[in-house]
Amino acid sequence: MDAYKIIILTSPSGGGKTSIARHLLQRFPQLSFSVSAATRQPRAGEVHGREYYFLSEEAFRQKIAEDAFLEWEMVYPGKYYGTLKSEIERMWKEGKVPVLDIDVIGAINVQNLYPGQCLSIFILVPSLLVLQQRLQDRGTETPESLRARLEKAEFEMGFKDQFDVVLLNDVLAKAQAEAEQVVGQFLEG
Repeated sequence: MDAYKIIILTSPSGGGKTSIARHLLQRFPQLSFSVSAATRQPRAGEVHGREYYFLSEEAFRQKIAEDAFLEWEMVYPGKYYGTLKSEIERMWKEGKVPVLDIDVIGAINVQNLYPGQCLSIFILVPSLLVLQQRLQDRGTETPESLRARLEKAEFEMGFKDQFDVVLLNDVLAKAQAEAEQVVGQFLEG
């Protein structure tokens, strides 16, 4: 398994990791998006198995008991997210490089499991004020969930130096181009 690679994109919620992941997937045919499992409800337009594997809390806990996750975390009270081992193994069997779009603590855990095999990119937002505006613009947050996400973001930004690359997402096109360059070098190496 030492030859297998993983690309990890992480940031606080609203940092732009999904937009950057989509860009990378369009540019590099050898990449494949790792669909995470989640206990949250689907947002409008989200499809089970495409954006997430939407599981009940009971089903998620059963998978924890079965040691089915590479990493998992209760990101918010009652809201579990995780990366299924079967998802990563499936991609490796297909000759693909998984792209994980995951939470900061989960990203650290995956890096620790696969030292030397990962490229980890922390996507930094210019400020908490910019992040707050991005989250509000989504139209999916209640005042309580917005406050929780901002508090968590402040905590998560303290881990940025534990990643291979810290990429500022001030202008999305610039951040996408920088991510493309770093990923291209990693895939060639």
